[in-house]
Amino acid sequence: MTQEASPPGSQTRPPTATRMPDWERRFRAPRVGLPDWARDAPERAAVVATADGVLEVHSWDRASGQLTQATRRKEGTASATVDPAGEWLWWFDDGDGNEYGVWRRQPFGSGPDTDAEDAVGLPPAYPSGLAVGRHGLVVVGRTDDDYGVQIHVVTATAPPRLLYSHEQDAGVGDLSEDGELVAISHSEHGDSRHPALRVVRSVDGSVVGDLWDGPGKGLEAFGFAPIAGDTRLLVQHERRGRPELLIWDVATGEQRELSLVEEGLEGEISDADWFLDGSGVLIAVDHHARTRLHRYDLTGGAPTITALGRSDGSVRAATTRPDGEAWLAWSSAAEPPTIRDLSDVVVLQPRGEPAPPSVPVEDVWVDGPGGRVQALLRRPLGLDGQLARPLPLVVDVHGGPTYHDADVFRASPAAWVDHGFAVVQVNYRGSTGYGSAWRDALETRIGHVELEDVVAVRDRLVQDGIADGDRVVLAGGSWGGYLTLLGLGAYPDRWSLGLAAVPVADYLAAYEDEMEALKAFDRSLFGGSPEEVPDKYRDSSPITYVDAVRAPVLILAGENDPRCPIRQIENYVAALERRGVEHEVYRYDAGHGSLVDDEVVRQVRAELGFVDRHVPGGLPRG
Repeated sequence: MTQEASPPGSQTRPPTATRMPDWERRFRAPRVGLPDWARDAPERAAVVATADGVLEVHSWDRASGQLTQATRRKEGTASATVDPAGEWLWWFDDGDGNEYGVWRRQPFGSGPDTDAEDAVGLPPAYPSGLAVGRHGLVVVGRTDDDYGVQIHVVTATAPPRLLYSHEQDAGVGDLSEDGELVAISHSEHGDSRHPALRVVRSVDGSVVGDLWDGPGKGLEAFGFAPIAGDTRLLVQHERRGRPELLIWDVATGEQRELSLVEEGLEGEISDADWFLDGSGVLIAVDHHARTRLHRYDLTGGAPTITALGRSDGSVRAATTRPDGEAWLAWSSAAEPPTIRDLSDVVVLQPRGEPAPPSVPVEDVWVDGPGGRVQALLRRPLGLDGQLARPLPLVVDVHGGPTYHDADVFRASPAAWVDHGFAVVQVNYRGSTGYGSAWRDALETRIGHVELEDVVAVRDRLVQDGIADGDRVVLAGGSWGGYLTLLGLGAYPDRWSLGLAAVPVADYLAAYEDEMEALKAFDRSLFGGSPEEVPDKYRDSSPITYVDAVRAPVLILAGENDPRCPIRQIENYVAALERRGVEHEVYRYDAGHGSLVDDEVVRQVRAELGFVDRHVPGGLPRG
């Protein structure tokens, strides 16, 4: 039977402060992102932070400590930057959270009633990168189904000028310090999962240099050296089977590689940023579900790498500063996120009551079909302070798939722990952080490879008596929602219930309706379009296995989602309806997720209620 879960207009008033449970306080706690500071005015920054329960763009004047809300939109605003002079905030204006729109700018320090102007004067499109230079120079990437990708140069004195276009996926990598060079990430070879790089002159688009390492080896531009006339570009490569770093001088062609193995570091480089005097590079290294910072010194003859910052938890983002310092966004599973410097001093915190802490994670390693699988386990304490077992279990599957779960603070698994569940997050084949071969192994049989690892971890926790095999919930959002629906049909005996948020449910229909960049991703993943390899899409589509589904399922879907569009979800729901499978659908008026606390809390309440009604024994009572 079909039921609509709690309608969007209900339960908008949160409980009073004395009655609000910890799980809801975490979702409603004020949040602030890593500041994006102005190069020539380093005390000014653009910050995305919550305002009245909605993520919005803010101006932050560090000297005065003033945090000024700049935008006020019902769906929130997620993307923002500031120009080098610190005069203008830039933010992306999409409609109803559908990711299709235009870049706008407004004066630094202005409020939400300011009329933000169209910053580039181009028709709406999906964003494909933005680089804001000095003196009104801007490079903007745009994607649309009609023309593929276009990259324009915009100046203060001339209309937008087309710099690059191609039917294959591409985007703006970076703009050099003097504004003369533009780095472009492209997939003209047909594989957007493993892109190549091209550097062109901003004045006329003429090619300065091309870099491609061949099939299956992607490149990513991290940024030009922050010195005028310096033609060095930081590049992530994977020539030795994992993402590492090289410095490419695009003028001379010289390449200087940093080998983590040779320097005694395990893991892979996930991000890098120049120190502003050009003497070194701040690198973020992912290893075993944690991200640590290091300084790679370029001044000596032999490379020197020094660990920086905390050695616990994970760094989710970092940026260098003019004084040689760095700011970073840090958290752990137990401790809420903060913006800190390398001395562990908090440099920016949101206004309001912080989120309650949660439990730490435990590392779990399981032998899977393709090798050892790492998972992160959260468990509640019993009334006696001891770990209870066996526990009802939520298998929380991450999205991406090019992503990984880490030792970071997240309100969703903490909510399940508060309700007496253990939560396990599996870094299945397809996840980042474990080398290129692990990340790309899912291409063998998309969806099924990842589920083999998820099921192996689930079975081990049941076998070891940690989890109750009769009370296992499979849950996830985006790619995790896709794997949830696929897992309910491919392994129907393993799950008591499914919670699938914004999933791919009918892959053939999803491809027809999704945004162009996702079509390029799918062609790269499957080795072609549905017209070229239809059997592969059918084999990996949840709707193919819908007749085997027997566990109740709740599906959460955004009306305006360009990534996992609504029509293909409706196709899957109709198939469940025909079979009489117990299910509910929660639809909300936004895109691929929500930036509004009220809406997110409503969705979590819908999930908790569904589990309480359908999992044997319901929610455990403390």
